[in-house]
Amino acid sequence: MKSLQLKRMVSGALAAVVVVATVSFSAPASADPAPVPENASEALKAYNALKRKAEKLNEEHLKAQDALASANRMLRKADSDMRKAKRSEAEARKDKAAYGKIVDKFAGASYTGGRFDTVSAALSGESTQDFLERSAAINVLAAKKNEALSKFSAAVKQATDAKDQAADAGKRAQKARDAAAKHKADLEARQRVLQEQIDKAQAAYDQLSVEDVAAQQASYGEQTAPPSNITAPGPEAQTAVDAAMSQRGKPYSYGAEGPDSYDCSGLTSWSYNKAGISIPRSSSAQSSSGTPVTRVQLEPGDLVFFYQPVSHVGMYIGDGKMVHAPQSGDVVKVAPVMWDEYSGARRYA
Repeated sequence: MKSLQLKRMVSGALAAVVVVATVSFSAPASADPAPVPENASEALKAYNALKRKAEKLNEEHLKAQDALASANRMLRKADSDMRKAKRSEAEARKDKAAYGKIVDKFAGASYTGGRFDTVSAALSGESTQDFLERSAAINVLAAKKNEALSKFSAAVKQATDAKDQAADAGKRAQKARDAAAKHKADLEARQRVLQEQIDKAQAAYDQLSVEDVAAQQASYGEQTAPPSNITAPGPEAQTAVDAAMSQRGKPYSYGAEGPDSYDCSGLTSWSYNKAGISIPRSSSAQSSSGTPVTRVQLEPGDLVFFYQPVSHVGMYIGDGKMVHAPQSGDVVKVAPVMWDEYSGARRYA
């Protein structure tokens, strides 16, 4: 009776998640599933299926967080650009008004009979010296007139350009604001779905027999010895490696980024933050940043990624091994690199 009840709950839970995933988003492949013994009971298999689904949803939730953060950065940049452009336009309008008055004076002088040319000076001068003095004065006035006209034209252009820039920044700000609102709603929806899935997995776990719990926990904990000497190629990478290794034994927790617990990308981002290097939060975003490296180029400190699309990350430590936060119920530990699921690597230091 208990097995039948769990089967119905698992079937309904998985169906609900599939519907949500189809409507709202596309979930990535599993992170690092716990190996299930050949003789695992049906209840244990069902629990692992629910848990893996939660791990997939956790990665999508983190990607939504990244998207929201990016939209907010774009919004702040657009708002800043708009404020700068408006200040520039205001200053340009002041210059335009000031130089416009000077240009108007020259125009008024010309209109009332003042002629700024050497022919006028020759006709009105009484001596050569007088002519030279008048010509010099006229040249000075003409230069000032040209300078005023040039500055007036520049101020007009600056005011026009600044106005256009402010309008463009305003459009970008509105677009970013709309995107941020969309990503926020998406994030909240994913959070609800993730929590529902975590609750269902926990309910399934609570119904496991003592034998099932023992079989599940047998795969947890560190069972692989780290390399005897881990030497990264540079000081920052070394700091990141040392930071990650220092967290061994800390529990995995969905969405956690330390220092008490971690998910896979939470561990790698926390470790590099200790080295003074900021990297993206989700494993998928981490896999598209930094510098790509091939498998033969791997050095301690490089991040190694798994599955397509990427949904799990670890930190390479040499000798074909990595340190990572594997899955719910497990702890940060050293493990062999999962070459069968390997999808690439990135270097951040």
